[in-house]
Amino acid sequence: MFHITTDADWARAQAEGAYSASTRELTLAQVGFVHCAFEEQVAGVANSFFRGVAKLVVLRISIDKLNAEVRYEDLEGGNVLFPHVYGPLNLDAVVAVMALPRGRDGTFTFTVAATS
Repeated sequence: MFHITTDADWARAQAEGAYSASTRELTLAQVGFVHCAFEEQVAGVANSFFRGVAKLVVLRISIDKLNAEVRYEDLEGGNVLFPHVYGPLNLDAVVAVMALPRGRDGTFTFTVAATS
């Protein structure tokens, strides 16, 4: 499971000891959960919601290490499920932090193999 964030939000989480952003410019307190994605969803989410944002990273999250509940939901009325974390991310559940590469045309691409 993965979460897209900015360098600044990740640095803030490390200073505070937990991650409490939900998605771009919104907090866990505002939304109620942390937006996450499966590997094959990361590039699409980034291209839909983070175009023009510099210095993005992808957090790889171990579901087994999370203290908060994970629900798989479709909140947009479609039929695609996304993982949502209902609580702050404990930092020890973040098992990798990877840069989110951008192509020459500005679109994001992502696979774990390409970022390892």
